[in-house]
Amino acid sequence: MAFNISGKLHKKFEIESKTANFQTREFVIQSQEQYPQMIKFQLTQDRCSIVDNFNEGDVINVFFDLKGREWNDKYFTNLQAWKIEKEGDSSSPAGESLVNQDESSGQFSKSSDSFDDLPF
Repeated sequence: MAFNISGKLHKKFEIESKTANFQTREFVIQSQEQYPQMIKFQLTQDRCSIVDNFNEGDVINVFFDLKGREWNDKYFTNLQAWKIEKEGDSSSPAGESLVNQDESSGQFSKSSDSFDDLPF
């Protein structure tokens, strides 16, 4: 599932090497709503450096996938970021975001120009 959300970059963490071939990096944004939330995202592999271009305090748009998995009868959820752009930066191609956040309610909704070829 692809989503996007805007918020103020609150904290960037260092790159962590999980194995010899796998690295991750986390960062936190503060949402911009009546009751702001601190939301942690994860970057992996070659995308770990995309947060380097932003400073804490910058308002950014984060494009991410919602990932979930089970391990030993425990369930984990992860927000895996794959693109970050500065708020108001319109240099990205149109239609790149599949799901947008509704600014008034803070809820996510499908974009009208998303394409779904599934029959159900």
